[in-house]
Amino acid sequence: LPIFYGSVPDLVWIKDRTNAYDHSLTDTVRGVGLTLISDTTGTETSGPDISEMNKFGMTLIGDTNYRVNKGLTDNYVYWAWKAGGAAVTNTSGTISSQVSANPTSGFSVVTWTSTGTNGSTIGHGLGVVPNLIISKSRTVASKYWPVYHSSIGNTGAVYLNLTNATDTNAAYWNNTSPTSSVFTVGTVSDINTNGSQNVSYCWAAIPGFSAFGSYTGNGSTDGPFVWLGFRPRWIMLKRTDASGEGWLMYDSVRGGFNPNNYDFFANNRDRKSTRLNSSHLVISYAV
Repeated sequence: LPIFYGSVPDLVWIKDRTNAYDHSLTDTVRGVGLTLISDTTGTETSGPDISEMNKFGMTLIGDTNYRVNKGLTDNYVYWAWKAGGAAVTNTSGTISSQVSANPTSGFSVVTWTSTGTNGSTIGHGLGVVPNLIISKSRTVASKYWPVYHSSIGNTGAVYLNLTNATDTNAAYWNNTSPTSSVFTVGTVSDINTNGSQNVSYCWAAIPGFSAFGSYTGNGSTDGPFVWLGFRPRWIMLKRTDASGEGWLMYDSVRGGFNPNNYDFFANNRDRKSTRLNSSHLVISYAV
């Protein structure tokens, strides 16, 4: 099934809107034949969801897991980010990485092999300090998706595939903030098992284009107003002060942010119609 979009993205995230099937993440640095699933702890699968991506569009595979192409009965949504095209070797950190970076839009895709050494650094190619880093082991089974967010800081993390609250622990980032050239990993085995191949998706805030922050809810049906500086077209939220709440995902293409619309959760294949109003991370894009 060909899908046309007019330019070549470097990360494509696809979700079935009709039924409860897994999320599908494909990027050009790992290769279009390799898929990661944000709602599981599994390694990347070589059973591709996308067989080709070029300037004319992408070709979807009718896989038996129905992640991207069940057929005429299901509707899907995809979100895409443009990095820098073909990856280049980055030697800014103590670990060499392969990086596709777009400093203009503040997004990069990074692959690297961990050594198990506490305090290892990895180059991200953005030229500015990233606000959000989502990482995953590609080759070691049953590993979580640790997430760095600037509103949490370098002392803890949340997991993309879980509903847990913030875990304060130096094992994630060695209590070291990212710089304009590298990010640091601690001893957490999810992304620092010796020999594990990993991928990291890195974002930096760009005024008028993207924003990353936090807010505290007021418990009212008319919740707080969060100023972003632009009208967003994609938002992801995560409660950080208590467990049990997932990663809410909204976009304007599926009908805006009307309370009757279904929510997607990055950590769950289901869809639900719920609203949360507490302490949340904010991740948003204008286009």
